[in-house]
Amino acid sequence: METESEPYVRLATLRQLHQVMADMNTARSLADTLQTVADGVVTGLGYELACVNLVRPDGDLVVAAFAGNPAAEALITGRVGSRESWERRLSMGERWGDLVFIPHTEGWILDDDDVPQWYTDGPAPRFEDEWHPSDRLFAPMYTPGVQGGACGELIGVLSVDRPRNGRLPGAWGREALQMYAFQAAIAISNARLRANMQRALVRLEREQQALRASEESFRQAFEYAPSGMAIAEMGGDQHGRILRTNDALCRLLGRPASAMRRYSFSDLVHPEDIGTLLRTSAEGGRAELRLGRRDGTYVWVSLRNSVVADAADGPRFLLTHVEDIEERKRRELQLAHRASHDSLTGLPNSAELRARLSARLCERPAHAGVLESTDAAYGHPAVYDANGHGFDFRPVAAAYDGFDHHVHTVAPTEGERDDGTKGLAVLFCDLDGFKSINDRFGHNAGDAVLIEVARRLSRGVRDGDTVARLGGDEFVILADGLGRADAQDLAVRLRNEIIQPIRAEGRAVRVGASFGIGWAHCGMTADEVLKSADERMYVEKRSRPKQHRRAG
Repeated sequence: METESEPYVRLATLRQLHQVMADMNTARSLADTLQTVADGVVTGLGYELACVNLVRPDGDLVVAAFAGNPAAEALITGRVGSRESWERRLSMGERWGDLVFIPHTEGWILDDDDVPQWYTDGPAPRFEDEWHPSDRLFAPMYTPGVQGGACGELIGVLSVDRPRNGRLPGAWGREALQMYAFQAAIAISNARLRANMQRALVRLEREQQALRASEESFRQAFEYAPSGMAIAEMGGDQHGRILRTNDALCRLLGRPASAMRRYSFSDLVHPEDIGTLLRTSAEGGRAELRLGRRDGTYVWVSLRNSVVADAADGPRFLLTHVEDIEERKRRELQLAHRASHDSLTGLPNSAELRARLSARLCERPAHAGVLESTDAAYGHPAVYDANGHGFDFRPVAAAYDGFDHHVHTVAPTEGERDDGTKGLAVLFCDLDGFKSINDRFGHNAGDAVLIEVARRLSRGVRDGDTVARLGGDEFVILADGLGRADAQDLAVRLRNEIIQPIRAEGRAVRVGASFGIGWAHCGMTADEVLKSADERMYVEKRSRPKQHRRAG
């Protein structure tokens, strides 16, 4: 029953509620907000005890804040009640709007559930609206913007007990508690949002700090790396353009960093290595190639690319590591040269000679008589005699040559008349009178003669011809594109060069030379070609008078 003073009491209560709600929305943390909600029930709504049960991520509810009784607070704060037990409670009793009231006459059913609770027994109510110690009143809190428990998401439950006036709340008290629960839900949701944002900001700041530290580590590793480093653009019109280089790469190429940014790697690479660079740039990986220095020379480098990819836009940059391997390449070339060249004269040795000769020849079966067949390996008809001469490749020969880029080697026909055919001439040269120089003047003199003969032979042939030392005082010349008359003229010129006096150990000595001319053609092996030229050399040597073999 209202009295004259009751409206003034309600106004004072509204002022208290306004202050409590203001405190809820200005709390600094989620924990402070929860405690402010519990305290506001006691200070603003006139209850002696209040408990905030907060829904956890797993769905159960934990006692997150308590107000009104320190002993009870210490007893149940932090304890958890299962979601199943809470749903049973909220489905029982009387519905006061969004509030749930379970009278003491029904509460005994809940005595054995796992929801943390406090209550004391007492005498039966003396009048109809008297509060009993075992009565329970719950105010569910739902997500903001949704009114009505059936529609919103439950975020917690306010448990209140012991109204100070000892009576069940009337219409006004119920409405006030319901509105308070609604505002508390907003405050808790906002506090959670602020807490999540603060955690996200802290996490973002840590990630940014880690990123800055990582970028600084990369910068220092890039700038102060002992070997060359570069970052190049990938894709688009500016593919391969150098964006950044370190000091080591600038020193290696003799170019300042400002100048390097005007180039792409394709501008710096040796023309013969451009294909290797393009494959490496497109696929990442590693390659060995030559880069141009500012002075016009080239340096061998090991270039290793790593593609720096972007999850959204695909590959963006190439991180290139450039290592100077000039010294290693020089050693490798020296070792390869030693393996393939004569240590005394510097000419290709026997193994290298055979390799070069074999590279010009493809295998063909040899049959007596004339045979016309379709060569399955090469896909075209071939006509040749037992000596392998006179191949008729027919018009399809050119088409076959595109199969493996091999141009068949043919030999001029035997006979006195030159038919104009050009072939690969093999001149087998044996020195006359060399042994006597070794015997009379020693091996140093002999070595000097061999070195000078090698020089004169090399000087007397064309660029692209091969002069090799087969061993001892035997030399071989491979000269392509010669007819029979051309080969004979070459042998005469070389013989005339060799018979000129040679200075050895302070004296002039002379040696002669015998030449045998053989012809290489497909179907022969390298040894067969050399044997043929050797035999012809001995025929030529025996056919000349001894006194004509060496001029002095």
